[in-house]
Amino acid sequence: MSGRFKHVPLLLIVASCLLSLVWSSTCAIAQEPVEESRIDVYEKSLPTVVKIFGSGGLARLEGYGSGILISKEGHILTVWSHLLDRGVVTVVLNDGRRFEAKRLGAEPSLDLAILKIEAEDLPFVDLTKAKLPAIGTRVIGLSNMFKVANGDEPVSAIHGVVAAVTPLQARRGSFDFSYQGAAIIVDAITNNPGAAGGLLVTTDGTPIGMIGKELKDKRINVWINYAIPLNELAGAAEEIITGKFKPADYGKKNPDDESVTLRNYVPSDLGIILVPDVVRRTPCYVDHLRKESFAAGFDLKPDDLILFVNQQLVQSQQELKDLFGAMNAGDPVELTVRRGNRLHVVKFNMPLKNRQDEMP
Repeated sequence: MSGRFKHVPLLLIVASCLLSLVWSSTCAIAQEPVEESRIDVYEKSLPTVVKIFGSGGLARLEGYGSGILISKEGHILTVWSHLLDRGVVTVVLNDGRRFEAKRLGAEPSLDLAILKIEAEDLPFVDLTKAKLPAIGTRVIGLSNMFKVANGDEPVSAIHGVVAAVTPLQARRGSFDFSYQGAAIIVDAITNNPGAAGGLLVTTDGTPIGMIGKELKDKRINVWINYAIPLNELAGAAEEIITGKFKPADYGKKNPDDESVTLRNYVPSDLGIILVPDVVRRTPCYVDHLRKESFAAGFDLKPDDLILFVNQQLVQSQQELKDLFGAMNAGDPVELTVRRGNRLHVVKFNMPLKNRQDEMP
């Protein structure tokens, strides 16, 4: 071997050692543990998100969703959806415990509903500490998207950034959506099947929003990822929990004589034909309107789901029949129905006829 190549092996060894040192330093930096504050956020926030299981299947609707514990006594904030249409709604906590939930109330204009389970000393989100985030704030979306959890498994966590805080009504005509207030637009795919009702928090643990339902821009066919600010929901949630929530005033009862009472009136007498009532608590889906009936001119379509009658929640076809059966001729009626992702209102007065005269 010539003289100038005598020290090549030594140089290679030195070079290898230097590369090893650089690589080790790089790996040490890459494997640096996550800061404690971020870990604390997960540990604190995950137990406040619950899994909700309810009605589904009909019209290809999922039977699962998410919710947020907002009191240690078991009050749950979630979106108003088809999940709450049937009699039994099951809530599964982070530790796997299962409860049957009671529906306390809902506010369609805010797209919120409040559930209650019988439990104590639960971790919860304090709505009084909710804040509206600044653009660019890093956030975490926690939800049971795609039904990743059935028991004590943790729900999904999606990282993102607040892209905008803007009223959805500013995009009039773009979205079929009942909520018209400020929305938190997120640069992350947070709004997936099952995610609605989940929690949006900042990376320092500040609660900021409830993840909304899937929503698409009709003009450009693009799905939007958003959350409804918790401070927009806090007032209505508190009123529902305390029993102070009051529906709109629809005026006084019609003073007509009892001879025109419509006791035991049912939807089909008006010409509203629902899907077959085949289970104990069949949802009030419209099948069709009977031709030449009182309801023939109503703006109701097949697959519309009747949710409220005069702001009163309707959980089954039997409850709808009971509500109609307690009305008199001339009474004002306001039906709130869900058509796709949109709430639609139909108003009318009970016809001034005996039900025998109305039937063909």
